[in-house]
Amino acid sequence: MKISIGNDHAGPEYKQAIVEMLIVKGHEVINYGTDAANSVDYPDFGHPVATDVSEGKADFGIVICGSGNGIAMTVNKHAKIRAALCWMKEIAALARQHNDANIISIPARLHVHSASGRNGRNFFKYRI
Repeated sequence: MKISIGNDHAGPEYKQAIVEMLIVKGHEVINYGTDAANSVDYPDFGHPVATDVSEGKADFGIVICGSGNGIAMTVNKHAKIRAALCWMKEIAALARQHNDANIISIPARLHVHSASGRNGRNFFKYRI
């Protein structure tokens, strides 16, 4: 699968861990996220992810910001996007199974790294 990912200054460590996990599993990753802790505006990193998914350049997307809410609202403004805020593996699975979500939004400030990987694995497991 091809997965587009974007994050603001709250999520570089999460993004790096997720990107490494995805590459090990054989996925192609398009990275729009910042790698720095300097304050940036999350829409600048969310819009490219939403564009990739809505135009079919990526199968799914991952967006990360402090609460996960702001960037989820940003990407949900795009046609064909169904982003779900997922802070636990069960919600990630249900977002795919019942809502056909195509972007997962992860709250970096309210989450632990190991859970991010579990959320991603559960989200991408369900290809409806």
